[in-house]
Amino acid sequence: MISLGYMAKRIPKERPDGLQAPGVVDVYSVSDCVNDTLADYSNGWEHNGFWMFDSPVAIQTAAVANEIDIQGAMLFFYEAYESEFDGHDRLPILPEASFETQVLVPPTKHLQGFDVVTFCDGPNSHSPLSCNGIAADVKTNQHCLFASLDEAVAALESDAFDQCEAGPYRIYAVYSVPWPE
Repeated sequence: MISLGYMAKRIPKERPDGLQAPGVVDVYSVSDCVNDTLADYSNGWEHNGFWMFDSPVAIQTAAVANEIDIQGAMLFFYEAYESEFDGHDRLPILPEASFETQVLVPPTKHLQGFDVVTFCDGPNSHSPLSCNGIAADVKTNQHCLFASLDEAVAALESDAFDQCEAGPYRIYAVYSVPWPE
């Protein structure tokens, strides 16, 4: 798995009304279609080559500089499966070379599940499980994520995402992490 970085998100207490997915309580998706990533940091060029932050401190610094209240936001850390799926081809995942990327791995992290994410233009990624309602047709956990990497790979290989946005698709491990004190 490749360490991608961190994002702060506000997670609604309830699942979206239109999401017809049994067992889903809330949504921990990578994209911000359902949960709020607090701001579009890409305009301030404060992100790394994976369009995320290298550390929690980098998020806190950007929030102060942009007058963004992160009180009550959850902190997430992401890793990616080493290949992205483009049709039935697998291509390597690399950071955008024009951005410095030095991800600080958290000392503790709690795996919440695996998201499948479209990756066609950096920060404008989508999570078809929640954004397109694919979770209604495949088994997900309470956070609208696959419980295992194997389940995510199997769904991609079985064409479960064929009717969604164009890929390539990446598999992200989604971890909740504590904010630094």
